[in-house]
Amino acid sequence: MTVASRFPRAVYGVGSEPDPRFSLANERTFLAWIRTGLALIAGGVAIDAVALPLPGWVRVATAVVLLVLGLAVPPLAWFGWAATERALRLGRPLPGSLVTLPLAVGVLVVGVLVVVGVLIR
Repeated sequence: MTVASRFPRAVYGVGSEPDPRFSLANERTFLAWIRTGLALIAGGVAIDAVALPLPGWVRVATAVVLLVLGLAVPPLAWFGWAATERALRLGRPLPGSLVTLPLAVGVLVVGVLVVVGVLIR
């Protein structure tokens, strides 16, 4: 397979082929982030669909935060996968994750919203 036929060329057009185990591990990490994004979207839908004993604005805000996080994770995971694959191909240090900080902040916000909702109901 030629470099021209592999997508994205910005990743596969640089450096040399790394050990396949590293590329496959990078792909598994990407797919794990995709599953996380799907779970966040499902959680946002569930929070809004189930009649939880929370004030309406808390339920909606929590659902929106989860849905936004779920929509943000796939592109962040893609860019993280590409940066890691490029680093592997160039023999450079691996970059940090683009997903972890937004996800941690978002989950913290969801937790605070739920606690506030429980306290004020």
